[in-house]
Amino acid sequence: MESVSPDPAAWPAPAKLNLMLRIVGRRPDGYHRLQTVFQFLDHGDGLWVTPRADGVIHRTGEVPGVAADDDLIVRAARLLQQTTGTRQGATIRIVKRLPLGGGLGGGSSDAATTLVALNHEWRTGLTLAELAELGLRLGADVPVFVRGCAAWAEGVGEQLTPVELDEPWFVVVTPACQVATGAVFGDPDLTRNSPPITIADFLTGTGGNNCEAVVYRRYPDVAAAAAWLAQHGRARLTGTGASVFAAFPSATRAEQVLAQRPSEWSGFVACGRNRSPLHAHLSRISAPRIRRASRFFGP
Repeated sequence: MESVSPDPAAWPAPAKLNLMLRIVGRRPDGYHRLQTVFQFLDHGDGLWVTPRADGVIHRTGEVPGVAADDDLIVRAARLLQQTTGTRQGATIRIVKRLPLGGGLGGGSSDAATTLVALNHEWRTGLTLAELAELGLRLGADVPVFVRGCAAWAEGVGEQLTPVELDEPWFVVVTPACQVATGAVFGDPDLTRNSPPITIADFLTGTGGNNCEAVVYRRYPDVAAAAAWLAQHGRARLTGTGASVFAAFPSATRAEQVLAQRPSEWSGFVACGRNRSPLHAHLSRISAPRIRRASRFFGP
């Protein structure tokens, strides 16, 4: 089984799971009000960051279907440049392991890792709170990856409260399709008025994912993957998918289940993590700094 990155020099960009997702209303600007729970996985993309003096941001490594100028990695780096006024640049190499459109947060995680890594490499001195504020300008899921703790989230996903969760082994299965998140949230059949719950409610078993019914109807392959996984455990959709997941008490059992999946689906086994592998890496290379910068979240 492959972890976030086998190379200790790599900056991890871990996957996340939405352990539940409730839509509790809609804001005047049209964005949906959510309640969700994020937990990280010890599996994800890897980034290698090399500072350069000419101010150029150069991405290397293939991200299928995403031009460099549109990539959240490049956009995050340029945003940090503009905010801090640094004249430094960077070459950023990515090894992409997370599927696009899978609901695992790959693009948001890549952006967060870019912000955290360059803040360290360029010595721009922003706190995690300031980096998370920048990250919100790139996407609603970016702040949780910057903050680095498993979290209960509200608002559009940016209002974060740390939570301590079990850290089981997960089987994650992704059929060969990409879910269009905008289409799911725009579907007239989507439930948008679930009653709000509390963290205590979630911890005692209340939750669910309001997007499941719409996604399973619109994407039969995702429904089929969920039905197959449900034969082995409690199958859930992460975010709007396309990935589905189930928890198991041991790596051995999870690997046994993964080995039985139909060959047309990709998948992996990973352990849940309440502390992001990104922050574990940052602590290893810069322990005094991260303690000062993580007044709200982190170690």
